[in-house]
Amino acid sequence: MSNIAAHKDVGRDKLALEPLRAGFGRGLERAGHIYPNIVAACADLTESTQMHLFKESFPERFIEIGIAEQNLVTVGAGLAAAGKVPFVSSYAAFSPGRNWEQIRTTICLNDRPVKIIGSHAGVSVGPDGATHQMLEDLALMRVLPNMVVIAPADSLEAEKATLAMADDPRPNYMRLAREATPIITLPETPFHIGEALLLESGSDVTLIATGTMTYHALMAAEMLYKDGIEAEVIHVATVKPLDSEVLLKSIRKTGAVVTAEEGQIIGGLGSAVAELAAENFPVPMQRIGMRDRFGESGEPNQLLKHFGLDATHIRMSAHAVLSAKEREGKKYI
Repeated sequence: MSNIAAHKDVGRDKLALEPLRAGFGRGLERAGHIYPNIVAACADLTESTQMHLFKESFPERFIEIGIAEQNLVTVGAGLAAAGKVPFVSSYAAFSPGRNWEQIRTTICLNDRPVKIIGSHAGVSVGPDGATHQMLEDLALMRVLPNMVVIAPADSLEAEKATLAMADDPRPNYMRLAREATPIITLPETPFHIGEALLLESGSDVTLIATGTMTYHALMAAEMLYKDGIEAEVIHVATVKPLDSEVLLKSIRKTGAVVTAEEGQIIGGLGSAVAELAAENFPVPMQRIGMRDRFGESGEPNQLLKHFGLDATHIRMSAHAVLSAKEREGKKYI
């Protein structure tokens, strides 16, 4: 296997762990020094979303909105109309969960460059349970015209993504997990909005993952390698716009696809890839994600295993699509 943009050793015990939101906090504070028109607002979760670093450095450019998420994004839209680049943060369960209509009408309809940060997303939120485990955000935000949707793999990429968002003229949404997760990328790993990353090259099956599920895809590729299967691993940090060129090139090469995301299977990354493949090059495919159900309270790793969102289940799905490809008897170039 050829490792291109990630750590060679992907075992959890070999990698440093850090929450994605820590990278966002650093990136926003750095962006504040670079771009004087950046402002920030939060819905009473300043330290939880790591926006306190920006607040401490630029108190005159920070607004505490309070527990009023609909106001949060409408204030952001107003600031953007006045020439600012607002970053607004809350838990994803509340933003976009509670204020989607305001995001649609005040931000997207007017094409304002508001940067929405949805923290504590996915079942890995853990003990907080179903009410706070936002699973629908990728689908909600992906459907909005003009909206860019980003789900970084780790804290290093979250920091780079924040800087890239600060310089992007469109509305942006970035999804962040709560727990400390493995840092799989490198300081020199590139990040560009709209570009997917080839992390492992292979010829048998394509594993396409987003967010922290990319770590599990890399782990699955290691398992599959021991099975005699060469998996190609592609990290999709930008769920919208999708990097169609990179994905289709891999799909045509392997002829079999497994997608992985920590959210509802309907409307997220898997749906986006399925739509792309169906319109261009249909192949056997399986999607790893939450299958039309809510989360539960528990420890993050237990929940990921319980709902089939881990490397073992990605490996099983890879074997399934390879069997389907063999049954169809097709040749892929």
